[in-house]
Amino acid sequence: MSASNTAVQNVSGESGGQAPRQVLVFTLDGENYAIDILHIREIIEYGVMTEVPMMPDTVRGVINLRGAVVPVIDLSARFGGKRTQTGRRTCIIIVEVEYQNRLQILGVMVDAVNEVMDIDEADIEPAPSFGAQIRTDFIQGMGKVKDAFVIILDVAKVFSFNELAQISRLTAGANEALAHDAS
Repeated sequence: MSASNTAVQNVSGESGGQAPRQVLVFTLDGENYAIDILHIREIIEYGVMTEVPMMPDTVRGVINLRGAVVPVIDLSARFGGKRTQTGRRTCIIIVEVEYQNRLQILGVMVDAVNEVMDIDEADIEPAPSFGAQIRTDFIQGMGKVKDAFVIILDVAKVFSFNELAQISRLTAGANEALAHDAS
């Protein structure tokens, strides 16, 4: 399955002269989230993944993507929830994140990919200051779709390499401390 094979649906009214934003909508823990398609390289089926020892719960492992080693982030764990249970519709969304003026490739594990849709800028509300199940700085906006909202993620903040590296260092430090205490 790839983003190009997914139907594009315009769910908004008049755009007011601005081009609508195209987003990929996916499901995670029963909620609908979206990522701007400009950050998406491709969508692949969940398959063989190599677990890397001593990684935080947010990093499920790495995959071989045409010869490149790509880390895979469990988005549910990244949001503070349980690790994603793999199922028939589990997918990995390959995203591009800019880090130190270079594009970094990451895999993002989600429950299911739903569709690509257009959302007019006028139909995107600011992130709420409270009440979300995830950190509000991860939310770029709330897209109004029919009678519901789609949470549009801020890719640069959700997949912050500095924060992920910091989590990894903290986990490694905690494991070393536990090993030292056990001896």
